[in-house]
Amino acid sequence: KMKRMIDKEYIPAPINLSDVELPNDLEQLTELIARNVHEVWAQKKLQQGWKYGEVTDVEQNTHSSLVPYEQLSEQERSYDRDTAMKTIRLILKLGYKISK
Repeated sequence: KMKRMIDKEYIPAPINLSDVELPNDLEQLTELIARNVHEVWAQKKLQQGWKYGEVTDVEQNTHSSLVPYEQLSEQERSYDRDTAMKTIRLILKLGYKISK
């Protein structure tokens, strides 16, 4: 296994997206991406042997978020939406166009 070098001076520097407005017609896309982000995460967890549990427990490999997207709390869905929105805004900031 390759040993990772940890840079103690690492300071995350994501691209500033504050000047990127998300067009209203991309709201549906945001929700679709958010749902898929959850599905990909859940599929990976299940493949790793995790299962649903009322309490997230690393030792027991149970996670309370291993439920369909619609059953997540609003806070959890909001986290996935935020990831989706920032991804779409980054795509636009980098000069790409999104069309259907």
